[in-house]
Amino acid sequence: MRNILSALVIMLTVIASAAAQERTEVVMLENEKWWGSVTDLGKFMPFDSESQFRFNHQTQNFNNQTTPLLVSNMGRYIWSDSPLKVEIRDGKITIDAARGTVECVEAGSTLREAFMAASAAHFPASGTVPPDLFFSVPQYNTWIELIYNQNQEDILKYAHSIVDNGFPTGILMIDDNWQKYYGNFEFRPDRFPDPKGMIDELHALGFKVMLWVCPFVSPDSQEFRWLREKGYLVKTADGSRPAILDWWNGLSACYDLSNPEAFEYYRSILVKMQEEFGVDGFKFDAGDPERYQAKDIMPYDGKSFDTEQTELWAKLGLLFPYNEFRACWKMGGEALVQRLGDKEYSWDGVVRLVPSMIAAGLLGHPYTCPDMIGGGQFGSFLNIDQDKFDQSLIVRSCQIHSMMPMMQFSVAPWRILSPENLEICKTYAMLHKEMGDYILEQARHSAQTGEPIVRAMDYMFPGEGFEECNDQYMLGDKYLVAPVTDSGVSRSVKLPKGKWVDENGKKYKGGKTYVIDVPLSRLPRFTRE
Repeated sequence: MRNILSALVIMLTVIASAAAQERTEVVMLENEKWWGSVTDLGKFMPFDSESQFRFNHQTQNFNNQTTPLLVSNMGRYIWSDSPLKVEIRDGKITIDAARGTVECVEAGSTLREAFMAASAAHFPASGTVPPDLFFSVPQYNTWIELIYNQNQEDILKYAHSIVDNGFPTGILMIDDNWQKYYGNFEFRPDRFPDPKGMIDELHALGFKVMLWVCPFVSPDSQEFRWLREKGYLVKTADGSRPAILDWWNGLSACYDLSNPEAFEYYRSILVKMQEEFGVDGFKFDAGDPERYQAKDIMPYDGKSFDTEQTELWAKLGLLFPYNEFRACWKMGGEALVQRLGDKEYSWDGVVRLVPSMIAAGLLGHPYTCPDMIGGGQFGSFLNIDQDKFDQSLIVRSCQIHSMMPMMQFSVAPWRILSPENLEICKTYAMLHKEMGDYILEQARHSAQTGEPIVRAMDYMFPGEGFEECNDQYMLGDKYLVAPVTDSGVSRSVKLPKGKWVDENGKKYKGGKTYVIDVPLSRLPRFTRE
């Protein structure tokens, strides 16, 4: 397959050299549409002759995965090994590469052909799949319920509530502030009197356990002083001292993972956590490239740091099968679990889920989770007045998750939902479990081919008028999923040619658009008859 694709590839443009950063301009063809580059811009994809966007991979990741790739529905793709400055305007894509070359390649005539050629050439599938549990049952994260008050008593209470309310057990992620401070890997003794006992109990309940970690180190701590002496921290631009970087939890020093010894030391700490406490894996947070600006720091290897730290952070995570990333640079085709960036508790947040998941797949990240159910912004779930709280948003978000590669709860649905709506969410958690074998089959297919699990309609049905469709999708090659992403109880669904049947057994003739009733309890999904 790869040889066939390689034979099809016609190099159109290779300009921009490391010595002189020339500008690459790609003129859009008539009716050409483009996807890619930034996951969280999925809502605005495909880009076309009317689009106007400007972004810089070195300083912007929009809280999510970025890749120097754009793919078109007319079989073309654009790739660079380095970060890009991209402007889309007046039917033209203008690109400046940080270094190296920019390629514009004609690989066929469809979106699928463009993506498969780019994947084979630049991020081939590794053949390795993340652990089955990611795909077969829900995940649970303690962030929304506990925020920075991570503690043994409430974590166990949360886990027992999952079981007591009849939800499937799966992976449980203990979020930020379980440790004494950043760079320290000891459980806070005032909040975790027996961390090993806690993890043993979580295992006995049926959970795998992951811990939140980051690359930052609290300044002037014991760890900071030791790491400074060893040369394991990123230095200021003049190389005189450790750099103090600004991130959402304040000002911190940072591991320099371009130093092989620092990389190995961090790995050894995580392995020790696994051996000592029985931790199964880690949530690798805070790898956003804009935290590490080359003008401000001097890395160990002397290279421009821009996206390097982000990529090395992912390479570290790849050594641990139970991993999760929200920020990532390149690394497509690898067995990395990705998650969409935190969304607001809003219908706009729900609307963004499907197109962002499509974008993630087209950047080479098939193993992606669509944020946390209802959104990852904790402020929305504090001091809830159930009479004013829109519970339907949680239900619709849960439904979307159920027919995705992964689903993740954080806010406790039994705390914020009525008994009726809680039952609906439980039904869809069980649907995801029932779909587990099929989803895992798709994940294994992705590991061999690189194909997305969540696929744009135009990816599967080119030439049928689906180029602009971003509110329905194919889960693998079997299920057409058309969720409701607003407060309504109906929606239009466009079906591809052929004969289709919905989840209730109703038959439809394809090649037509239907307006269907979608009460709150329903998630429309269709299969070919």
